[in-house]
Amino acid sequence: MIFATVGTQLPFDRLLTNLDSWAARNPNMHVFAQCGLSTAKVPHIKTTPTLSQSAFRHHFASASLIVAHAGMGTILTAAELGKPVILMPRRAALNEHRNDHQSDTAREMAKLSNVMIAEDEAALHAALNTAMSQRLCTQSPKHETHPAQLEGLIDVVRDFVWAVPSKEAPVQFHKGAVST
Repeated sequence: MIFATVGTQLPFDRLLTNLDSWAARNPNMHVFAQCGLSTAKVPHIKTTPTLSQSAFRHHFASASLIVAHAGMGTILTAAELGKPVILMPRRAALNEHRNDHQSDTAREMAKLSNVMIAEDEAALHAALNTAMSQRLCTQSPKHETHPAQLEGLIDVVRDFVWAVPSKEAPVQFHKGAVST
């Protein structure tokens, strides 16, 4: 299964319609998307506007491939779970976001072994075809899909986003002082 997520703050019709056109040509591949505020008609994809944290985590863990906007929560979850991910950054010129920080984020994250970038429909279709032909498989997080330097960042973001305590809280703040 391919799991797509566009976040919950802004619509991202371009990602969904581009993914839907690929799904139309690949009817044997199940595609499920968390579509947020998007209003695009995507008849070849099963969608839901929102998911609970546990449902999101379940779909993410069950997927063989993630397709997403270039949001840090999605990128870090993919790294944590060892999932291959295709990122399509939102573009300010297309009124998909206020600025192009997602393009900058995607360029940096493309250094990770589990990340591919798709800037447009042709690139998304090519990345999906590559992923399917290579049968990119889910890797254990222990197989270095992300550099060791990301471990602490992943823990902090997980604690903040999911409200799930990580192994231990590495830094605590007390009256302006920082302690470990």
